[in-house]
Amino acid sequence: MRRLPSQPLKSTLLNTSRIELWPADLLRVRSNADARILAAAHAVLRRKHDGRYLAAVSAHGVHPLVPGLPREPGLDEAWDALECFETATRGFDADAQGLLPLHALQERLHALGLDDDAYAEQTGLALVAEPAALAFAGRDRYRRPLWLTREAARAWQALHTAAARDGLVLEAISGYRSHDYQLGIFERKRARGQRVDEILTVNAAPGYSEHHSGRALDIGAPGEPPAEESFERTPAFAWLTRRAGDFGFVMSYPRDNPHGIVYEPWHWYHLGHDGGGDR
Repeated sequence: MRRLPSQPLKSTLLNTSRIELWPADLLRVRSNADARILAAAHAVLRRKHDGRYLAAVSAHGVHPLVPGLPREPGLDEAWDALECFETATRGFDADAQGLLPLHALQERLHALGLDDDAYAEQTGLALVAEPAALAFAGRDRYRRPLWLTREAARAWQALHTAAARDGLVLEAISGYRSHDYQLGIFERKRARGQRVDEILTVNAAPGYSEHHSGRALDIGAPGEPPAEESFERTPAFAWLTRRAGDFGFVMSYPRDNPHGIVYEPWHWYHLGHDGGGDR
């Protein structure tokens, strides 16, 4: 009999290769029945590939939200992550949980017809592993939960507060994104007839986006379109160029960057308290 959590996840996202475990109170309900179940739940298991809710966990047990739950791929790994959280709940450190392995991603890249070794050599980018746990960093422009590493979340909140003191509003557009999210973009575009080389002109290869790390953040300003070069003409961008470094953030893709990625004045990466960290 597996041990179930006695405390809610609250501000932590537990991440596994196939399933995410979310705090139940941060998820949008999709039916009245789900609302009743989630109201009493500590955590919800969510399939990464398509966002489907798989099960809700409460003090009373596990409530399946899909048929055939025991046969769901990755379920044992998800239960193990939840048990680990329960064991360490009083002193749980999201940043100390490490990174997920990359072997499954590499298999899927090959299935897409993408030569990851050639792509890495061409761009100078390395595969980016996903964190095994992430911290709630508030909500983005679209009221979606924003997930970052705990250290990056604290830095973003401090950056946001400092900008507000100077009369500027910074909006988070996007934080952590899973490998599955990026793979989904590729799969949908291939289904519409686009070639992999065409997709790579506008999208980073799955596994090579800094967003997978939980340290990257797309930033915008009210009234400005998201992820557009016009952001560089805003007071918010001018402020970031002066002050973001004080909080450990750097702009990853300036003009003429060596990776061949288009200029992205909205994309900022948290290096960490010591100025290091994997890119």
